[in-house]
Amino acid sequence: MDRVFRMLAFWTAIFTVMFYVGHMETMAYLFLAQTVFFLGVGYLKLSERMYMYLFGAYCTIFFIGFTFYTNFILVPGFGH
Repeated sequence: MDRVFRMLAFWTAIFTVMFYVGHMETMAYLFLAQTVFFLGVGYLKLSERMYMYLFGAYCTIFFIGFTFYTNFILVPGFGH
């Protein structure tokens, strides 16, 4: 299970680089923070149950944040 978190760190790092190259610095920093989190947790050697609890907590926080952003911050139809 620790390898799954290191794989998630790899993919969030890829997205960090792509966002940074695309001049989306705020999103790049957000994904960099996720990369550091996943990489740090991936080397903790926790039990499988604890890894599942951490992933569930991560998903809960993500869905709450995403719902808040899409309902209260995102302006529909506003393009740059």
